[in-house]
Amino acid sequence: MFNNQLVSFSGIQPSGNLTIGNYLGALKNFASYSEKYKCFYCVVDEHAITVRQNPADLRRRTYETLALYLAAGLDPEKNTLYVQSHVHEHAELAWILNCFTMFGELSRMTQFKDKSAKHADNINAGLFTYPVLMAADILLYQTDVVPVGIDQKQHVEICRDIAQRLNQIYPDLFTVPEPVIPVHGQKIMSLAEPTKKMSKSDENVNAVVYILDDRDTIVRKFRRAVTDSDTVVRYAEGKDGINNLINIYSSFTGKNTEEIEREFDGKGYGDFKVAVGEVCADALKPVQDKYYEILSDKPALEAQMKKGAEEASYVARRTLSKVQKKLGFVQVR
Repeated sequence: MFNNQLVSFSGIQPSGNLTIGNYLGALKNFASYSEKYKCFYCVVDEHAITVRQNPADLRRRTYETLALYLAAGLDPEKNTLYVQSHVHEHAELAWILNCFTMFGELSRMTQFKDKSAKHADNINAGLFTYPVLMAADILLYQTDVVPVGIDQKQHVEICRDIAQRLNQIYPDLFTVPEPVIPVHGQKIMSLAEPTKKMSKSDENVNAVVYILDDRDTIVRKFRRAVTDSDTVVRYAEGKDGINNLINIYSSFTGKNTEEIEREFDGKGYGDFKVAVGEVCADALKPVQDKYYEILSDKPALEAQMKKGAEEASYVARRTLSKVQKKLGFVQVR
């Protein structure tokens, strides 16, 4: 609770180009949260380095991710927008939480297993303790709700476990957060392999639609989307490709499955694929235009980083100080 207002926290990594999965599952919904919550939106650059990053690319993408937050409609007067590494309390609280997190809990995390398989030459400790840093991100702001995609729910659950464990030892230390999963865009799948989640790190560029893809590229990628041998636009078990396209169309238009099936009754997959591509391109165009305008003013972005870090640090310091005092750390003013 922040000044009697519920708190929401979200973070996006500045690693790779963001996809429509990131847009539909997160960015698209963010602006509406500020009407109900005190929102902290973080560019989580410390999380990004669990995988080796080119320093110049990480620096550039940090600016770009903040610009996308703003382009998606986040008002910096209503929301706190900042970069994770600019608020040292994230890393400090993460170490404390590490000492209250069980090895077995972390070893069961799905993302650790997936990333370990994908990056077998770099299974580092940060990759293993990633959920603890995420818990620190959330708990620092006494967060009430965490908007996440369904694949991130496990991370919020371990955060809740950590918070509850500490609250049993030190009563009323942390707010226990709740995950909020959007109705639309819960999990956008690959256009090439619709049984897999769309990933910004996918080597097949035709499998992924990026937020900054131009209109022709977006429509072309949807034209090439893998479906099945049927021709009827309907949602059904075993039709992973067409189900994914229906989900994407629904997420952009707000139409439910029945409305979409009626709209495309008598039309084939070709017409539907083009329609999905066009509604996607139409929705992303104003975001893209605003993004390029914001990105062109680097000093203004840096001023926002500084302002956001000051706002976030003020709240984070209070929580960290409370935790340190409860644990018995000597505090000298």
